[in-house]
Amino acid sequence: MDIRQLRYFIAVAEELNFTKAAQKLFVGQPAVSQQIASLEKTMCVKLFNRNKHSVELTNAGTVFLKDAREIVERLDRSIENARQAEEGLAGTINIGLLSVSVRRLLPVVVRAFRKKYPKVKMNFVYYNTGQIIKTLQNDEIDIGFTLSHGLQNIAGVEYKTLWEQRKCVVVPYDHPLANEKEVLLEKLAGESFVMLNREESLQGYEHVLAMCAAKGFSPNIVSSASRIDAVLMIVEAGIGISIVSKHLLTYASPGLRFIDIVGDDNSVNVVSAWKSSSSNPCIPLFIQEVNLALNNGASHFSKFV
Repeated sequence: MDIRQLRYFIAVAEELNFTKAAQKLFVGQPAVSQQIASLEKTMCVKLFNRNKHSVELTNAGTVFLKDAREIVERLDRSIENARQAEEGLAGTINIGLLSVSVRRLLPVVVRAFRKKYPKVKMNFVYYNTGQIIKTLQNDEIDIGFTLSHGLQNIAGVEYKTLWEQRKCVVVPYDHPLANEKEVLLEKLAGESFVMLNREESLQGYEHVLAMCAAKGFSPNIVSSASRIDAVLMIVEAGIGISIVSKHLLTYASPGLRFIDIVGDDNSVNVVSAWKSSSSNPCIPLFIQEVNLALNNGASHFSKFV
């Protein structure tokens, strides 16, 4: 028994005429008769009562028709699902992101994407910058929304710049610089620094060191933490200051002050990144929606608060 025999049987059962069934199937009538006879022989069941003038289903044929339709419909759905998965119209996409860097952009992108591709399941996980890159390389996520620290040096990772994001200095409210609107980075040479752990974000850690080295000093790191909100808490406690991405203004509290750094070389890009070798066809479709959203509202999405 094969699927062709089931389709021939269904056509004859619906038409109750071998000639009309053959025309519906675009085959010769002898081929239909042969396949029905073969099906009955395989099943050891008579499916039709037929003579020169009429064709009718037997009781066994009536029962089998329901199951045959279900089998064919299920197979057709499975084939269509497979085709959609190959084209990225169905499947799963896993997305890693920083807590606030794309909080304006992503809801717009996801809404548009789900409207076009409702059969694609979407999973979201928050990470630190370094974790996003690791999970991307390990195929734990398909796309990461992160900062561009060192991405150009990581083989096999492609990325698209979404917008530029400034770095700033965060200090406790009672710090001598607390009321300043901007500061020269070299003026911080004597300060105590709080950093996100090197293991959590190697590229971000080294970026801050490079910024300071370019101004002639190495930061005096007195404390570190595994989460950026913990870094801000330590700063607020008065233990030191930190250099952070300006999108963290969303974490602003009465006990913190965010101060711009003077100069044009104190920024980092917000990017979407993906593995160039990934075979997930949903990725280019999702990136396409990111591009459309940016084209329609880039200045809006890059605002911090």
